[in-house]
Amino acid sequence: MNLDERYVFVAEWYDPNASLLRRYDLLYYPVDGSVEMHDVKNHRIFLKRTVYESVCLQDLFIGNKVTIFSRQLHLIDYGDQYTARQLCNRKEKTLALLKPDAIPHAGEIIDMINKAGFKISKLKMMLLSRKEATDFYVDHLSKPFYNELIQFITISPVIAMEILGDDAISEWKKLIGPANPGMARTDFPASIRARFGTDGIRNTVHGPDSFATAAKELELFFPSSGSGGPVNTAKFTNCTCCIIKPHAISEGLLGKILIAIRDAGFEISAMQMYNMDRVNVEEFYEVYKGVVTEFNEMVTEMYSGPCVALEIQQNDATKTFREFCGPADPEIARHLRPGTLRALFGKSKIQNAVHCTDLPEDGLLEVQYFFKILEN
Repeated sequence: MNLDERYVFVAEWYDPNASLLRRYDLLYYPVDGSVEMHDVKNHRIFLKRTVYESVCLQDLFIGNKVTIFSRQLHLIDYGDQYTARQLCNRKEKTLALLKPDAIPHAGEIIDMINKAGFKISKLKMMLLSRKEATDFYVDHLSKPFYNELIQFITISPVIAMEILGDDAISEWKKLIGPANPGMARTDFPASIRARFGTDGIRNTVHGPDSFATAAKELELFFPSSGSGGPVNTAKFTNCTCCIIKPHAISEGLLGKILIAIRDAGFEISAMQMYNMDRVNVEEFYEVYKGVVTEFNEMVTEMYSGPCVALEIQQNDATKTFREFCGPADPEIARHLRPGTLRALFGKSKIQNAVHCTDLPEDGLLEVQYFFKILEN
């Protein structure tokens, strides 16, 4: 490895105190994982070169957000030609669509996606209208199975994801396997369709086969305007809220946590990935301010990267799901309640894998915050 190698990015940070967007040059040194920041406007060093293990090279791509010492930086451009040449072709993004028949296996499929080295940058459980389905399957209009296809894709929720990776379009198609699950089981037994597919229509997942198709389909599910697109699936009845925290997402635990929730008998009726800012998190956590001594650390963790919010349904959902999450401190959870989510996946009292609603009267309010307020 070149000891002098460094990558430079232009990054923006919104300063809530000054209500200003501040711009920095962010330098990353792969030899030791250190970072350095220069204040662009004032032409001075803002952060001296410091080893920072929470950021790695795979996090550094245009459009991503990284958190360095509590500042959430939005990477908006390459800082020099060397960085652009080295990294501009490194990442592709594509659509990973889990069809209605895949929803019971969503945890396993997401775990396969993570293990294959993809990064999930957007995720939403949604219900397609007939018009959205016909727009999506416009190329299949003349096929004899077209009507059955439309009926199937609109019958119940799907999960759409934007995934990133090296040669993501072709690599995702390899992971999916052939459209015919029988052929997949014969020729590509480790593929997703081999494991979970039934037939040519109920074949669990979809992936575009070209850059142009990927761009078109991602725009359908995740409009660049930031609004519109297929509706979320929140029901707002008999529900409680769960948030899978950023550290668990970055550690590739999302699929495993979804499997554990399903196997415990809970229904996940809505799911969406969010990149929250400090203002949103403080608003959501307001009830804990002045009550929990770790409030600031809790806030910082929640906006340190993407989180995934879930609407959980069951009778007496808030009480039963809170019990399943276990004590807030994972060490205590491992001692007293070893089968709980925090015992299995938590690292510390702050990085304890999940947030769950504490009070029964707050279950609906917390679900509404994510799936109504943040949606608008």
